[in-house]
Formats: sequence, C-alpha cells, structure tokens
Amino acid sequence: MKRLPRCHPVSWLACALVWSLPAAAQITSTDVINTGPRGATQLPPLQGRAAPNPAAATATPTAAGQGTAAGTGVTAPLPPNPLTAAQPVMFGSQIFTGRFGAVPFAGFNPNYQIAIGDQVSVRMWGGFNFDATQPVDAQGNIFIPNVGPIRVLGVRNQELNELVESQVKRVFRANVGVYASLAAAQPVKVYVTGFVRAPGLYGGLSSDSVLYYLDQAGGIDPDRGSYLEVDVLRGGQVRAKFNLYRFLLDGQIDHLQLQDGDTIVAYPRKHTVQVGGEVLNPYIFEFTKPAVPASELLAMARPRPGATHLSIVRKIGEQRRSEYHPLEAAAQVMIEDGDEVTVTSDKYPGTILVRIEGAHLGERSLVLPYGARLKDALARLKPAPQANVAGIQLYRRSVAARQKEMLDASLRSLETYALTARSATSEEAALRTREAELILQFIDRARSVQPRGQVILAQRDQAPDTLLEDGDVIRVPESSNLVLVSGEVLFPNALVYEPQATVDDYVQRAGGYNQGADKARLIVLRQDGSVLPGTEVARLQPGDEIMVLPRIETKNVEITRGITQILYQIAVSAKVLLGL
Repeated sequence: MKRLPRCHPVSWLACALVWSLPAAAQITSTDVINTGPRGATQLPPLQGRAAPNPAAATATPTAAGQGTAAGTGVTAPLPPNPLTAAQPVMFGSQIFTGRFGAVPFAGFNPNYQIAIGDQVSVRMWGGFNFDATQPVDAQGNIFIPNVGPIRVLGVRNQELNELVESQVKRVFRANVGVYASLAAAQPVKVYVTGFVRAPGLYGGLSSDSVLYYLDQAGGIDPDRGSYLEVDVLRGGQVRAKFNLYRFLLDGQIDHLQLQDGDTIVAYPRKHTVQVGGEVLNPYIFEFTKPAVPASELLAMARPRPGATHLSIVRKIGEQRRSEYHPLEAAAQVMIEDGDEVTVTSDKYPGTILVRIEGAHLGERSLVLPYGARLKDALARLKPAPQANVAGIQLYRRSVAARQKEMLDASLRSLETYALTARSATSEEAALRTREAELILQFIDRARSVQPRGQVILAQRDQAPDTLLEDGDVIRVPESSNLVLVSGEVLFPNALVYEPQATVDDYVQRAGGYNQGADKARLIVLRQDGSVLPGTEVARLQPGDEIMVLPRIETKNVEITRGITQILYQIAVSAKVLLGL
C-alpha cells in the first residue's frame, strides 16, 4: 500500500487525491499562476512549433527552400506559391510560416535601451579588481563596490560602457580599467491580440522583434487582419507603429525593446486589390486609402517585361464594370477597393523564326515576315550536293500537340473498354483481368510516345503555298538508296533499294513475317511524311520505310479496334511500333 505523506488534517483529503492520481497527471498539475518569470503564465507552444529557445539563434538549412531552427528540430513549411495556389494569396502572409517564431534574437542591438531586470557584466582591473554580473534593480541602477549605484535605466546599449566608465573614474581616477556590457536581454511576456490567428500571452526576450511575437501567435489573419497597421501598446498608450510592407519591400523594420505586459495589436484589414496575369507578384495587396493610382499598385506587383496593358474589373453595387488601359497611362488610372486587376501582354506577331536542318549549307535559322509561306523559305535554301529536295519535311509544334491530344483520347477510350468489359463466368473474369493488365501496360508505354508533328507535303502543287508558323522546322533529308523494314519481321533491317522489288520482296529479305505479324496490315512511310497501305504501293522509292504491324488477338471487338487505331497513330506520328 502506498504510504501517504504527512499532511495537515484539513488538507488530508486533498493530499490523498493528489497521491491517487497517475504519475503523468501529477506532472502536469503545475501552478499556472506562478510559472515563468515574475509569476506570468508560461503558455505551451503552439502545435507544430517549438518553444522559444534563446540559445537557438541560427537556422540550419535542410531541403531546398526549408530551414530547421537550431535547437528546435522543427522544419518550417514553405509559404504558398501565388502562381500555383488554388486561392488568391494575401501579400504579407508569406512572412508567417514559423521561421521568425522559431529563432529568437539575442544578438547585440546598439539601440537597445537598458531596462529593469537586465544583466550587466562589469569587469575592473588594475588598482581595483572586480568581476561580476549585476542586475538592474527596481530603481534602474547597478551597484559596484567602492563606487556605489550607477543609474543605467534607459541608456542605449552602445553607450553603456562609456557611462559606467565615466562614473567609475569619478572614484578611481587612475590605474583602474573598466569594461561593461549587457550580458543578456531580459525575458518578457507580451500580449498579442487583434486580428491574429491565435491571440494570447507569449514569452521571449526584450530584444526580439515584433515579427517574433506575431509569428508565435500564428501571424496576421490573412482574411481579416491588416499588414499595414500593427501597434505596440504600453500602459494603454501607443509605443510604436509598424507597417509590415516596409519590411517586405524595403527590408526596414524599427527596433523596439519590449517590456513585460506590452501589447501587440493587429488591426482589421483595410482596402484590398487583387492582381494577376503578367506580373511577378500575383497577390492581393492592401492599401490604407480607398483609391490609389495604378502605378502605385504596379510598383508592388512588378509587371513582367512583356506586359503591355491592364484590365480592371470594378464591382460597383450589383454591377461589374470592365476597363482596359495601356501601362503607359497607369499613373492616370485610379484603382479602387475591391477591384480585380489583370496585367496582359497584347502582342501581335511581326516576324517568325524558322529552323532549317539536314542537308543545307546556308543559315540554319531564318527570320521571315508573319504570313510567310514554305516557298519563301525554300527560296533561301542552299541544298547540299546529297540533298533530296523532293523529300522536304516540315515539323510543327502545334501539329505535335494535336497528335498527342488525339493519341491520349484514344488511350483513354481503350482504357475504359479494358476496365469495363463484362464476364459471364469466373474463368472468363480471370482471363479478362489478365488481359486488362497487359492492355494497361501497353497504355503506359504508349503514353510516353512523343509525336513529331510532321506535316505531310505530298501534294507538290499546293505544298509551296503552306503557311509557316513560328518555331517550324524544315528538314532537308539526304538522298538514300536504302529501304527500311521494321516491325513484325524476323530481322528488321535497312536494305539496298532495288527498283523492281516489291513490298513482299523486301519483307522476305528481312527474314519474313514473325508469328505476331498481321500480314494484312503493312504501311509504307515516305520521306515527305505521306503514308500508304502496303497493298496499294506498286513501286517503292529510295528512302521508304516498310512497317509491319502486329496482330491483335482479343475477344473484344472494341478493344481490338482501339489498339489497332493506336498502333496506326503511333506509327504515323512518331514512326514507332509498339507491341502488346
């Protein structure tokens, strides 16, 4: 049986209750009134944050864009990226991610004013030796033997040594050296209230900045609080005012030594304007005035170099009114509270850049006027002796993107058929499952194929009038006396061109069809991008490529049709054959 401690008769029942509690409960039953310096309550740290640690004055870098506060082990998260965030981000909210609240400031502040409770280190040598750390008493003095009290309350940190030395020299006029410095900042408790996420009483050092205490309270509420008006109250009077935009934009923030009982107040949000589009800072900005010039807004949003205009959506009562202005007139345009501003880049193409590759001896990049045609580029062509000008190839990014979209649509349809096929028996269901797995593997491989975006120039009469686009690539192939045979043959290879040979002749010279070949599905790809069924080609040309497609064996007609279509699309757009 547990032996109870000796208790006063009146309090015996309370002692018994305490001893009957579990050990964990006894540990947590601390005196919340007298905990912490000067009897102030020591609040537990916010969830996900470390308690203030004056020794932690540095941040250790971890992963890219993250930092771990020294001595805390807490990794501060990155602020939301306004370019990718689902909701508009308030400018200023990126300050409060836990980095300021995790790292107190205990360094040397020359403008810090000595307060009651500070520790001052005093060293004297020579004719009189003395080395001690003296606290600043309630009268604002430190006491030095043989010298007496020296008033240091309100003295700036950088003037402390000079003041103490001058007072000591009044007693020891010679042969005594003096050195005095602030040993440590004073621990204080500060109230943080107003429009912050977690109002409360927070502990730190008197040298800590206002950002430290605001971060401890979760930061300014981005939906309701103001980043332009944060006051420090002392005894009910305003001691200092802070505009956090000055710190974000100019790196300026006033240094203020805090005292026990000071109150930091964040006032309600003022007038806001949302900015997006071609700007480096797409945020919601706050202003003290209900209307500001657009130039003042753009100075913070910072338009990109290519920006030309700004559009304004004004919300006036029940109406929405739109305006459109050039950036040059931004100083004459007024932006009002609640407006939505979008910066745009309205540029029309004046010239296009076309790249020439292959057997060409001239310039590789051509600058042509907007609306130029293929014949304009061919007029500046300097073909090499081995060039095959008749097989000119044209590749276009927009065509490649469209080919990729059509391929992805076909793959999605095939995936739907493979996953929704019905089975009558359990044996058939097992076969369907295995078949679906193979089809899904094929779909994954097919999704990695990148179409080349080749434009077919088989119509010789109309091909020269083809309009060119910016970024087009014209490729001049070299003359070849080879015919390529690929796909479902035993020995895919390049064979020497023979005018009298047929498609079947080349297939037989490549070893013939393998077991997975579909003899009825042969295609011939010409250098100019044209595609012909193998059965319709009476005579091959040098540089042609023969592709033998695989045979698709499945019980579902829709799946067979879907896979065959995808194989054709990949073969034509990327000149690649995939098998199941």
